Amino acid sequence: MHRILVTALLLITLHLSCGAQTLEPGSPSPGDAVPPLENARSLAAKGRLAQAMAVLDPLAAQAPELAGVERLRGVILYQKDQLAEAAEAFTKASTQDPNDRESIEMHGVTVFRLGRPREAIPLLEQAHAAVESANIEPQYVLGLCYADVERYDDARHAFAAQYGFAGDSAEAYLLAGRLFLRRELRDQATVQANKALAINPSLPLAHELLGEAELARGDVPSAIKELEAERKINPLDGDLYDRLGDAYLRSGQYTEARQALNRAVLLEPSATGPYILLGQTFLKLKQPIQALHYLDRAEKMDPSNYITHNLLGQAYKATGELAEANRQFRMVVELQHQAEPKPAGK
Repeated sequence: MHRILVTALLLITLHLSCGAQTLEPGSPSPGDAVPPLENARSLAAKGRLAQAMAVLDPLAAQAPELAGVERLRGVILYQKDQLAEAAEAFTKASTQDPNDRESIEMHGVTVFRLGRPREAIPLLEQAHAAVESANIEPQYVLGLCYADVERYDDARHAFAAQYGFAGDSAEAYLLAGRLFLRRELRDQATVQANKALAINPSLPLAHELLGEAELARGDVPSAIKELEAERKINPLDGDLYDRLGDAYLRSGQYTEARQALNRAVLLEPSATGPYILLGQTFLKLKQPIQALHYLDRAEKMDPSNYITHNLLGQAYKATGELAEANRQFRMVVELQHQAEPKPAGK
């Protein structure tokens, strides 16, 4: 699908550079045997979506319509986020060829993105081919659809299939729990993580997931308990110490927070989160000079994080550098303004 016919394109380029008559979109030059559909595929593969559609639209008006036209139109419309039009194209493609699994799959994915998971499920169940052209994992999307309609066991089985896990294994329960928490299904995330631990009490990352779910609920003591249990199983996980430091900070255990975050920095030196949390911890400990050390590092790593600038403003204010503090606070306002969604057409 993505093959580019270099010789044909070279001939077209030379023909145009010599002042030859402009060709209609999709029309081959003399001696050029590239079919219009292949030309459209080549254009789409290079990101020239408007030109590809200019080739495809006349083909779509032909009767009978050439096989493959609607599928490619659907993929292009999907990439352009014209989801309703994409769904219509994939419907036509699968009607023309009931064995076109890619179009059926993409129809289901598109319908899911339109907010209709129940309608998407039978389409995704019908087709089981990975859609490479859109970089989509169908089992993952099917799992999301199941989760949205509260078919949690089916969701777990779909997620597990993507990773090659047995559907009722400890790994499958843990995977489902992580993905459920990402969709803010905290109760189900907890259920899945507990079932994973019931099968394998020493499974890494399960207690960490439970800790994250408790943090999301605001139950800091329970979060600390789970994260400390994870540390006994998985003591070299930098992300764990980041989350544990966050939990200690929220509970006012600043010395423990500092120790955990120092470990996070050593294990994950390229992550900004521990540096920001260390800055916040040192501010709580009334040590603004130390806070500045870590916040300056975080600001160099990610200058657009307004939280870092807000903490820098507090640290500079605490050291009496009011001009620099005010500059940092102005940057907070500017960055927040830049992050605000702009009205259409602006």
